Amino acid sequence: MFTAEQIKAAHSKVKSGADFPAYIKDLKQLGVTFYETYVADGHTNYFGDNDYKISSPAKYTMLAIAEVCNAESFMADLSTHQQGKTDYPAFCTDSARSGIEKWAVSIDSMTCTYFDKTGNKILVEQIPN
Repeated sequence: MFTAEQIKAAHSKVKSGADFPAYIKDLKQLGVTFYETYVADGHTNYFGDNDYKISSPAKYTMLAIAEVCNAESFMADLSTHQQGKTDYPAFCTDSARSGIEKWAVSIDSMTCTYFDKTGNKILVEQIPN
């Protein structure tokens, strides 16, 4: 199974949202099937076959997540990030300001789903191959 060090090495290649599809391919090769990233502190839970799970530590100082989600603002920030115009820390700050609590990636279905604090799905994106 995969290790925290392997995931950290894969993540170190990500400079912007434009690098996300390649990152997902790397995770798939490692055996990751699903993961959830929490915007408040950047920690992520990674899952593999046979109930395998590891968690990364917090990546930054706690961010306050807006109580009410502004989906339009989030989608604009996401588009900017996917074009490579913002780095990961800026995207996390923007997501928190827009009320995004976490995103969940299903590598099997190649989707990334963004959730607000109440668990509502704000956006489900198909990850490009």
